[in-house]
Amino acid sequence: MNMRYLVSDADLGEAEALAVADVVRSKWLSVGQRTATFETAFAEKLQASHAVCVSNCTAALHLALLAVGVKPGDEVIVPSYTFVASVNAVLYCGAKPVFVDIASADDMNLDVNDLAQKITARTKAVVVVHMAGYPCDMDAVMQLSKTHGFFVVEDACHAIGAQYAGHEGSDYQGRFAGTIGQAGCFSFFANKNLVTGEGGMVVTNDENIAQYVRLGRAHGMTKTSWDRASGRASSYDVVQLGFNYRPTELTAALGLIQLEKLDGNNNRRRAMVAQYRKRLAGHPLLVLPFADRLEDSAHHFMPIVLRDAEQRDDLRQHLQDAGIQTTMHYPPVHQFTHIKELGHDVPALPVTDHVAQCEVTLPLHPLLTEDDVNAICDELERGLEMTRVAMAGAPASQAPHGGS
Repeated sequence: MNMRYLVSDADLGEAEALAVADVVRSKWLSVGQRTATFETAFAEKLQASHAVCVSNCTAALHLALLAVGVKPGDEVIVPSYTFVASVNAVLYCGAKPVFVDIASADDMNLDVNDLAQKITARTKAVVVVHMAGYPCDMDAVMQLSKTHGFFVVEDACHAIGAQYAGHEGSDYQGRFAGTIGQAGCFSFFANKNLVTGEGGMVVTNDENIAQYVRLGRAHGMTKTSWDRASGRASSYDVVQLGFNYRPTELTAALGLIQLEKLDGNNNRRRAMVAQYRKRLAGHPLLVLPFADRLEDSAHHFMPIVLRDAEQRDDLRQHLQDAGIQTTMHYPPVHQFTHIKELGHDVPALPVTDHVAQCEVTLPLHPLLTEDDVNAICDELERGLEMTRVAMAGAPASQAPHGGS
C-alpha cells in the first residue's frame, strides 16, 4: 500500500550505511569489539552497571528471567496487554504466566492493585511493561517486590531513554526505565526508538545477572570466538546451559550511531505527541492515554482509545483510504489460541479486553512534522464524525471537529 503517513519510520542515513560498510570490510561479523563498545556506551547512557547485547528482546527477556531463577513450577505475573514475547519468555522457562489487568484507558500500564491481588507463594517474578514508552508505577511495584520477595524484570522495549518521574520522595526518581528492577530488557527492532533491525539488550546493576546473560547468549561458553581469534584464549569451557542468542557486529555498528541520535529523536517524538494532544484534547469520541504525562516518556507510539469500539474498523479504513497507516497495540495475549490451549485459568481482565477493542495507534516517529500531525488530525476528526453519523444513520457533516 502507498501510505502517505506511516505508523513508524526510521531515522537511518549515511552514517549508518558507512558504519555497516566498515563491519563488512572488516570481515568480522559476529560478536566482537564493536559489540563490547556498544554495550559500554549503552550502559553509560542509562547509568547502569552492565549492558549485554543479545539477538533480540525476546532473548533478553528469556535470559533475564532465567538469570533471576525462574524455573518450572514458578509463577510470573505479566500483563496480557503486551506483545506476545513478554509472555513467551515466561513459557520458555517452563513457568506459568499469571495475567494482570491494566489500570484504565487513561493509563495502559499494569494495574498495581490487581498485581497485589495476584501475588502468591509461587510468584517468582513480575514482568513490567512500560507501555508506549511511559514508565509504570515502579514505586508501587518495587515496594510489593520488597514485601513479597519476587524479582522485577522490566520489558522496556518501548521506553528507551525514558526517565522515571516517581512519587514524591521516590528512591527511583530520575532513573532510566529498565534500570529500576533487577533487569531491564530492550528491543532494537525496525520500529523502535533505537533501530538496528533486530537486536536487544539486557541492562542490570547485578554482576551475577550480567554474567549469567553473557554466558547464556553463547551456549554457556566461557570464551567467545573473538577471544580465540584475537589470541586471548585457545580453548573454552561450558559452565551453564546456554543458547545461540548472540548479536552481530552489524547490530552494534548501527546501535552506536542510533544511540547518538536517541535524545534528539525522542525529543522530536515528544514534540509530535504534544501537537497531537493540542489538536485532539477534549474530543468527545476518544480518550488520550497518559494525557497528563509528557516529559517522562520515550513516546514510542501514539495511542488513542475510542469511546465506541464499533467505530474502529470503519475509522481505520477511512484513514487507510486517506493514506494514513494505523495499527493496534495490542491484541490481548490471553485471547490467543495457543495461550488458551495451555489450559491455564485466566481471571477476568475487563479493562484489558475493553481497551484492546478500542485502541488505535496513529503515526509517530522522528521524521514527522507538525504539518503532518495536523493533516493526520484533520482526517482523523473527519473520520470520527463520518463513522459516528453513519452509525447513527444520519447524513454526515463535512466539517471536522476542532482544528487549528
